[in-house]
Amino acid sequence: MGVVLSSPFTIHHSLLAIRGAYAMRLANKVALVTGAASGFGKAMAETFAREGAKVAVVDINAGAAKEVAKAIGPAALAVACDVSRKADVDVATAAVVSAFGTIDILVNNAGAAHRNRPMLEVDEAEFDRVFAVNVKSIFLFAHAVIPVFRRQGRGVIINIGSTAGIRPRPGLAWYNASKGAVNLLSKSMAVELAPDKIRVCALAPVAGETALLPTFLGSDDPAVRAKFVASVPLGRLSVPQDVANAALFLASDEAEFLTGVVLEVDGGRCV
Repeated sequence: MGVVLSSPFTIHHSLLAIRGAYAMRLANKVALVTGAASGFGKAMAETFAREGAKVAVVDINAGAAKEVAKAIGPAALAVACDVSRKADVDVATAAVVSAFGTIDILVNNAGAAHRNRPMLEVDEAEFDRVFAVNVKSIFLFAHAVIPVFRRQGRGVIINIGSTAGIRPRPGLAWYNASKGAVNLLSKSMAVELAPDKIRVCALAPVAGETALLPTFLGSDDPAVRAKFVASVPLGRLSVPQDVANAALFLASDEAEFLTGVVLEVDGGRCV
């Protein structure tokens, strides 16, 4: 008997069927994403929702958070929150649990930076703000969300670090330090929380196509941008979807044996 070959039409629809079976990678999950009204956070919120999750769009900009949640649809909830304030974090966490019943995934994405310039030109208020938003927020959300995870016996935390905490460069000294803290804190949390079946990983993106880019580069000059892009082996900056795709993997059950990972989303810049 000869071999029966499937037609391209049959193969195509078979692949679609297989893809469909695995498409909803976060079905029945609830995700809380901070800084979700723009940039990386917005892309993560949208991607998580497309993959079946209910998503809390948490941001200090209440109006923008509402717009993102409205665009996502009924699976999204807008929550106004200053992630550096304990009262805001506690209220936001309670609001998400009240609306969706629980939290399965926490993404600490909200971030702040000082403009690229010599370290002694950064004032104390800027320093305090960078560490409050980038580091203290993780402390506050840990206190608010880990008890929820422990009650249900599982959870995933994804902290957004940076290549700045791995391969630091002049001009961003205090920002670099804050992201180095995020990267190491993620590993520390992973070790301590593993017995509770709580996974903790971090993403370390290279500078991306977001509103913060001129702050990181210290200039809007195309020549400055081109010089930085030339330092990325794959020849471009990150885009929000790059980060969202990586976060989706780490949040999904496909990554169930990964914890303490700091995944570089950087086009090879840290090599």
